[in-house]
Amino acid sequence: MKTTSSARAHRAPRIVPWLAAMALAAACSGETVTPAPSGTPVRTAPVEQAALRGTLRAVGMLEPANEVRLSFKAGGVIASIEVAQGERVRQGQPLASLAQQEVAAAVAQSRALADKAERDLERGEALYADEVATREQLDDLTTARDVARAGLRAAEFNARFSRIEAPADGIVLRKLAEPNELVAAGQPVIVLGDTSGGWVVSASLSDRDIVRVRVGDVARVTLDAFPGRGFDATVSELASAADPLTGTYEMKLAIDPAGARFVQGLVAKVEMAGDPGASVTVVPVQSLLEADGSEAVVYVVATRDGALVAQRVPVRIGRLVGERVEVLEGLEGGEQVVTDGAAYLREGQSVRIAGAG
Repeated sequence: MKTTSSARAHRAPRIVPWLAAMALAAACSGETVTPAPSGTPVRTAPVEQAALRGTLRAVGMLEPANEVRLSFKAGGVIASIEVAQGERVRQGQPLASLAQQEVAAAVAQSRALADKAERDLERGEALYADEVATREQLDDLTTARDVARAGLRAAEFNARFSRIEAPADGIVLRKLAEPNELVAAGQPVIVLGDTSGGWVVSASLSDRDIVRVRVGDVARVTLDAFPGRGFDATVSELASAADPLTGTYEMKLAIDPAGARFVQGLVAKVEMAGDPGASVTVVPVQSLLEADGSEAVVYVVATRDGALVAQRVPVRIGRLVGERVEVLEGLEGGEQVVTDGAAYLREGQSVRIAGAG
């Protein structure tokens, strides 16, 4: 027993002085020693209500107001295409032509048939005058002459449209065929942008935005090709049905070039004053995790058994409102979402609020 007591007395000084030093420091300072706060430190921000700004923005593409798909009246082999894609053309300028051998032969055949029918009718009239031919035979010859004349007019019409000419001033947007290709009647060969009708910007809007726009609304358009310069535009067309692939609605705006040299395909940024929006639920953009389209995840701070914990909440998001984003489903006003430190959290993890985000 003495040996055991002696051993304990020998080991005790290794622990007691440390505890005594802590107690002595606390006694001298007059403070109570408290454990350090537990939980992962995070910054939070409240879920708030905000009014959507009246300004409506969209991105579109500049293009001629009218797009014409040009083709040959009759089928055949393309002899030549005399313009390049992107080239500016004038009204009446030749663009393409078919090989004329077959076309000329058809015209010659039709003309020969028409001439023969005319001669047959003249002989028939002479025979009828001599009472050798009947009235019925004369009427048949007259009908044959009229049919032959109509066939000649059709052949001449086809020959006229065996060449493609520019119907108006414009730009060659696309070439859909090349020389020596065999094309069918009516098959598009050249797509021409008719600039005589002006220029338009085609943009897509969501269902929430399309109802805020009316034909005749004014807009301001900027083009990256003309930095620092804005163009006046007016809404000219609004789609009444959504695109089945994108679910968006097309809007067209007539734009004033104001002397600028426009080309098809320029990216256009549209800004216009829409109707004032309603109040919506918003959270800071930096609180979003795993954002994919309209789906995302946030962490909110909840109380569980008297302690603060992180709670994972799936949300559906909408439009940007400044540096915040609209929340369509999943949150209510007054909750605290984690803005800093959310990427390192897991469901039910203990947290402590270090400050507001």
